[in-house]
Amino acid sequence: MNKQTNDGFARYGRYDSKRTGLLIVDPYNDFLHPDGKSYSRSKEVIEKIDLLKNMSTVMRAARELGIQILYVPHHRAEPNDYKYWKYPTSTQLSTDERQLFAKGSWGGDFHQDLSPTPNDIIIKEHWSQNGFINTDLDFQLKQHDIDRVILIGMLANSCIEATGRMAMELGYHVTLITDGTAANSWEHMRAAHEINGPTYAHAILSTKELIHILEGKI
Repeated sequence: MNKQTNDGFARYGRYDSKRTGLLIVDPYNDFLHPDGKSYSRSKEVIEKIDLLKNMSTVMRAARELGIQILYVPHHRAEPNDYKYWKYPTSTQLSTDERQLFAKGSWGGDFHQDLSPTPNDIIIKEHWSQNGFINTDLDFQLKQHDIDRVILIGMLANSCIEATGRMAMELGYHVTLITDGTAANSWEHMRAAHEINGPTYAHAILSTKELIHILEGKI
Protein backbone atom coordinates (compact mmCIF):
# COMPACT_ATOMS: atom_id res chain seq x y z
CA MET A 1 0.00 0.00 0.00
CA ASN A 2 1.40 3.40 -0.94
CA LYS A 3 2.06 6.27 1.43
CA GLN A 4 -1.10 8.11 0.42
CA THR A 5 -3.16 4.99 1.17
CA ASN A 6 -1.50 4.62 4.56
CA ASP A 7 -2.06 8.27 5.41
CA GLY A 8 -5.71 8.14 4.40
CA PHE A 9 -6.37 4.90 6.27
CA ALA A 10 -4.55 5.95 9.41
CA ARG A 11 -6.44 9.21 9.60
CA TYR A 12 -9.92 8.10 8.58
CA GLY A 13 -10.11 4.41 9.50
CA ARG A 14 -12.50 1.97 7.87
CA TYR A 15 -15.43 2.87 5.65
CA ASP A 16 -18.86 2.52 7.27
CA SER A 17 -21.00 1.03 4.49
CA LYS A 18 -24.11 2.84 5.75
CA ARG A 19 -22.40 6.23 5.45
CA THR A 20 -20.48 5.63 2.23
CA GLY A 21 -21.68 6.29 -1.31
CA LEU A 22 -20.19 5.09 -4.59
CA LEU A 23 -20.47 7.76 -7.29
CA ILE A 24 -20.41 6.38 -10.83
CA VAL A 25 -19.76 9.32 -13.12
CA ASP A 26 -20.83 9.28 -16.80
CA PRO A 27 -20.76 5.50 -17.45
CA TYR A 28 -22.06 6.00 -20.99
CA ASN A 29 -21.52 3.81 -24.04
CA ASP A 30 -20.07 6.81 -25.88
CA PHE A 31 -17.25 6.85 -23.31
CA LEU A 32 -16.81 3.19 -22.43
CA HIS A 33 -17.82 1.00 -25.38
CA PRO A 34 -15.40 0.48 -28.29
CA ASP A 35 -18.14 1.67 -30.66
CA GLY A 36 -18.78 4.82 -28.62
CA LYS A 37 -18.22 8.24 -30.16
CA SER A 38 -15.52 9.22 -27.68
CA TYR A 39 -13.97 5.83 -26.89
CA SER A 40 -11.00 6.23 -29.22
CA ARG A 41 -9.83 9.31 -27.32
CA SER A 42 -9.38 7.35 -24.09
CA LYS A 43 -8.88 3.88 -25.57
CA GLU A 44 -5.22 3.51 -24.61
CA VAL A 45 -5.83 4.44 -20.98
CA ILE A 46 -9.11 2.54 -20.64
CA GLU A 47 -7.64 -0.69 -21.93
CA LYS A 48 -4.26 -0.39 -20.20
CA ILE A 49 -5.76 0.04 -16.73
CA ASP A 50 -8.61 -2.43 -17.42
CA LEU A 51 -11.16 0.24 -16.52
CA LEU A 52 -14.39 -1.68 -17.09
CA LYS A 53 -13.21 -4.64 -15.04
CA ASN A 54 -12.16 -2.38 -12.17
CA MET A 55 -15.38 -0.37 -12.22
CA SER A 56 -17.40 -3.58 -12.20
CA THR A 57 -15.30 -4.94 -9.33
CA VAL A 58 -15.87 -1.83 -7.23
CA MET A 59 -19.59 -1.84 -8.01
CA ARG A 60 -19.94 -5.51 -7.12
CA ALA A 61 -18.15 -5.01 -3.80
CA ALA A 62 -20.32 -1.98 -3.02
CA ARG A 63 -23.51 -3.98 -3.65
CA GLU A 64 -22.31 -6.89 -1.51
CA LEU A 65 -21.43 -4.55 1.37
CA GLY A 66 -24.64 -2.51 1.15
CA ILE A 67 -22.93 0.69 0.02
CA GLN A 68 -25.35 3.04 -1.74
CA ILE A 69 -24.62 3.45 -5.43
CA LEU A 70 -25.39 6.77 -7.11
CA TYR A 71 -25.14 7.37 -10.84
CA VAL A 72 -23.92 10.88 -11.68
CA PRO A 73 -24.70 11.33 -15.40
CA HIS A 74 -23.77 14.11 -17.76
CA HIS A 75 -26.53 15.92 -19.65
CA ARG A 76 -27.72 13.85 -22.61
CA ALA A 77 -27.24 15.99 -25.69
CA GLU A 78 -30.07 17.41 -27.73
CA PRO A 79 -29.75 19.55 -30.88
CA ASN A 80 -29.15 23.24 -30.22
CA ASP A 81 -28.56 22.77 -26.48
CA TYR A 82 -26.20 25.74 -26.41
CA LYS A 83 -27.73 27.87 -29.16
CA TYR A 84 -28.75 30.68 -26.81
CA TRP A 85 -26.06 30.29 -24.16
CA LYS A 86 -23.96 33.37 -23.45
CA TYR A 87 -20.70 31.58 -22.67
CA PRO A 88 -20.54 27.94 -23.79
CA THR A 89 -17.07 26.44 -23.56
CA SER A 90 -15.24 24.85 -26.45
CA THR A 91 -15.82 21.45 -24.84
CA GLN A 92 -19.55 22.06 -24.62
CA LEU A 93 -19.69 23.18 -28.24
CA SER A 94 -17.74 20.11 -29.31
CA THR A 95 -20.08 17.88 -27.33
CA ASP A 96 -23.03 19.58 -28.98
CA GLU A 97 -21.56 19.20 -32.46
CA ARG A 98 -20.87 15.49 -31.96
CA GLN A 99 -24.10 14.96 -29.99
CA LEU A 100 -22.15 13.05 -27.38
CA PHE A 101 -24.43 10.99 -25.11
CA ALA A 102 -27.36 12.00 -27.33
CA LYS A 103 -30.72 11.72 -25.65
CA GLY A 104 -32.56 8.57 -26.74
CA SER A 105 -29.46 7.10 -28.42
CA TRP A 106 -27.41 3.98 -27.68
CA GLY A 107 -24.42 6.22 -26.93
CA GLY A 108 -26.43 7.94 -24.24
CA ASP A 109 -27.25 4.64 -22.50
CA PHE A 110 -25.22 3.32 -19.58
CA HIS A 111 -22.74 0.59 -20.50
CA GLN A 112 -24.40 -2.81 -20.08
CA ASP A 113 -21.72 -3.97 -17.63
CA LEU A 114 -22.51 -1.01 -15.38
CA SER A 115 -26.30 -1.06 -15.44
CA PRO A 116 -28.20 0.29 -12.42
CA THR A 117 -30.49 -1.78 -10.23
CA PRO A 118 -33.74 -0.61 -8.58
CA ASN A 119 -31.84 0.15 -5.36
CA ASP A 120 -29.45 2.58 -7.06
CA ILE A 121 -30.05 6.33 -7.25
CA ILE A 122 -29.91 8.15 -10.57
CA ILE A 123 -28.89 11.76 -9.96
CA LYS A 124 -30.22 14.54 -12.17
CA GLU A 125 -27.96 15.23 -15.14
CA HIS A 126 -25.17 17.81 -14.82
CA TRP A 127 -24.62 20.23 -17.70
CA SER A 128 -20.89 20.72 -17.44
CA GLN A 129 -18.30 18.94 -15.25
CA ASN A 130 -19.55 19.20 -11.67
CA GLY A 131 -21.98 16.52 -10.58
CA PHE A 132 -23.28 18.73 -7.76
CA ILE A 133 -24.16 21.88 -9.71
CA ASN A 134 -27.86 22.15 -10.67
CA THR A 135 -28.47 18.55 -9.57
CA ASP A 136 -29.83 16.74 -6.50
CA LEU A 137 -26.56 14.97 -5.62
CA ASP A 138 -25.87 16.82 -2.36
CA PHE A 139 -29.52 16.48 -1.32
CA GLN A 140 -29.58 12.75 -2.00
CA LEU A 141 -26.34 12.14 -0.13
CA LYS A 142 -27.65 14.03 2.89
CA GLN A 143 -31.00 12.22 2.78
CA HIS A 144 -29.15 8.91 2.96
CA ASP A 145 -26.79 10.11 5.71
CA ILE A 146 -23.76 9.62 3.47
CA ASP A 147 -20.62 11.58 4.31
CA ARG A 148 -18.00 9.60 2.36
CA VAL A 149 -17.92 9.28 -1.40
CA ILE A 150 -15.88 7.01 -3.68
CA LEU A 151 -15.53 8.16 -7.29
CA ILE A 152 -15.18 6.04 -10.41
CA GLY A 153 -15.93 6.77 -14.07
CA MET A 154 -15.08 9.42 -16.65
CA LEU A 155 -13.19 11.66 -17.17
CA ALA A 156 -10.54 11.70 -14.45
CA ASN A 157 -9.38 15.26 -15.08
CA SER A 158 -12.79 16.85 -15.66
CA CYS A 159 -16.05 15.49 -14.23
CA ILE A 160 -14.37 13.25 -11.66
CA GLU A 161 -12.13 16.06 -10.47
CA ALA A 162 -14.82 18.74 -10.47
CA THR A 163 -17.26 16.51 -8.59
CA GLY A 164 -14.65 15.32 -6.12
CA ARG A 165 -13.38 18.80 -5.41
CA MET A 166 -16.90 20.07 -4.74
CA ALA A 167 -17.57 17.09 -2.48
CA MET A 168 -14.54 18.09 -0.40
CA GLU A 169 -15.70 21.71 -0.26
CA LEU A 170 -19.10 20.52 0.99
CA GLY A 171 -17.49 18.52 3.78
CA TYR A 172 -17.49 14.99 2.37
CA HIS A 173 -14.62 12.53 2.68
CA VAL A 174 -13.43 11.88 -0.89
CA THR A 175 -11.77 8.75 -2.28
CA LEU A 176 -10.39 8.56 -5.83
CA ILE A 177 -9.84 5.21 -7.52
CA THR A 178 -6.86 5.57 -9.84
CA ASP A 179 -7.62 2.57 -12.05
CA GLY A 180 -11.37 3.09 -11.82
CA THR A 181 -11.22 6.39 -13.69
CA ALA A 182 -9.74 7.18 -17.10
CA ALA A 183 -8.87 10.16 -19.29
CA ASN A 184 -7.76 10.98 -22.83
CA SER A 185 -4.04 10.74 -22.08
CA TRP A 186 -1.53 9.62 -19.48
CA GLU A 187 -0.64 13.26 -18.94
CA HIS A 188 -4.24 13.95 -17.97
CA MET A 189 -4.23 10.93 -15.66
CA ARG A 190 -1.08 12.13 -13.93
CA ALA A 191 -2.55 15.60 -13.48
CA ALA A 192 -5.78 14.16 -12.10
CA HIS A 193 -4.27 11.71 -9.65
CA GLU A 194 -0.79 12.95 -8.78
CA ILE A 195 -1.01 16.73 -9.09
CA ASN A 196 -4.60 17.83 -8.52
CA GLY A 197 -6.01 14.82 -6.69
CA PRO A 198 -4.03 15.33 -3.47
CA THR A 199 -5.36 18.90 -3.18
CA TYR A 200 -8.89 17.67 -2.45
CA ALA A 201 -9.01 13.86 -2.07
CA HIS A 202 -8.56 12.29 1.35
CA ALA A 203 -7.55 8.93 -0.10
CA ILE A 204 -6.22 7.97 -3.54
CA LEU A 205 -6.39 4.21 -3.97
CA SER A 206 -6.23 1.44 -6.54
CA THR A 207 -9.19 -0.90 -6.91
CA LYS A 208 -7.31 -3.64 -5.06
CA GLU A 209 -6.43 -1.33 -2.17
CA LEU A 210 -10.02 -0.13 -1.87
CA ILE A 211 -11.46 -3.64 -1.86
CA HIS A 212 -8.99 -4.75 0.83
CA ILE A 213 -10.00 -1.82 3.02
CA LEU A 214 -13.74 -2.30 2.43
CA GLU A 215 -13.48 -6.01 3.25
CA GLY A 216 -11.43 -5.33 6.38
CA LYS A 217 -8.30 -7.07 5.12
CA ILE A 218 -6.13 -4.07 6.01
